[in-house]
Amino acid sequence: MSDQPETGLPAGWEVRHSQSKNLPYYFNPSEKISRWEPPSGADTEKLKHYMAIYHTPKTVASEENNVQAGKIRAAHLLVKHRDSRRPASWKEADITRTKEEALSILQGYERRIKSGEITLPELAQTESDCSSARKGGDLGYFAKGEMQKEFEDAAFALKPGEVSGIVDTASGLHLIERIA
Repeated sequence: MSDQPETGLPAGWEVRHSQSKNLPYYFNPSEKISRWEPPSGADTEKLKHYMAIYHTPKTVASEENNVQAGKIRAAHLLVKHRDSRRPASWKEADITRTKEEALSILQGYERRIKSGEITLPELAQTESDCSSARKGGDLGYFAKGEMQKEFEDAAFALKPGEVSGIVDTASGLHLIERIA
């Protein structure tokens, strides 16, 4: 029996941590393949459990420094569609829904969040097509010029605690919540 924790990844794959993005990613050393989304064949339940234990983000030590540097912190819930820049996610290898279907799905999520039934981070964990889903959609701190313009404009217009309306970018459709 191995003392390695069960990741739920197919043989040959491992979880690594990106220093530049400060996010976990998946790597197959023998094939020299890396990706943000789990490879096909992953046991998503085991993987979720593993990621929650070993790759939960640490609290940002110098939150004040980030704010002073003009950075904000936001979370988002992304729904991709077949015309998205990369129509695949950790949930689906090939996203075939139309933009209109994605809009309808996101409008349903927006209603649930605005009614107080569920929070954006809670919903993002299971429904977002972004790999940030495992962190409740938390993208960490970012400055102007680091995100797609439409996303950045919407995020910087929010006050902490506010949730945007639906934002359309090349990645798909988003709801954004400003955290700090």
